[in-house]
Amino acid sequence: MSLINKPIKSFTADAFKPGEDDFVTVTEKDLAGKWAIFFFYPADFTFVCPTELGDLADHHEEFEKRGVEIYSVSTDSHWTHKAWHESSETISKIKYTMLSDDQFHISKNFKVLRKGEGRADRATFIVDPNGVIQAMELTAEGIGRDAADLLRKVKAAQYVHNNPDEVCPAKWQEGEDTLTPSLDLSGKI
Repeated sequence: MSLINKPIKSFTADAFKPGEDDFVTVTEKDLAGKWAIFFFYPADFTFVCPTELGDLADHHEEFEKRGVEIYSVSTDSHWTHKAWHESSETISKIKYTMLSDDQFHISKNFKVLRKGEGRADRATFIVDPNGVIQAMELTAEGIGRDAADLLRKVKAAQYVHNNPDEVCPAKWQEGEDTLTPSLDLSGKI
């Protein structure tokens, strides 16, 4: 069952937030009026995960300029997130919030908890300022995601949100032409 156009469910999570008091509590109320990305990954201290989180860290400033909060999520504790941040050159670049889903509530809410494993799938969700899921991506264990393409998707989601009568075609980049669905356009593309 798709979660697209569905509101996120309420949650409370401990988190590691580099550069602050280190540990914070995050709830769905913290997202109100903001764009957000939930970036689920299987586990800290692994292989593909740090490459993805490092790529996301490299693009973090661009997401911030667009008013997007990034929340990486795994079922590791917030203490483990901090230890990983302190021990890995790649992870030490992270400035976004790393949520602990050690009680599995968030992973269950987003339907990405691996049964019998206690780990989340590799999944991404773009949430609009109303708390509604606008995009999702789920990949197999060995397939890493691309932060630049995620940024492109965020730009498209924001454009459509602000221009509800228009849609963004395949490979759309910010500033390019969009489409206005109509009977006149149907069958002409």
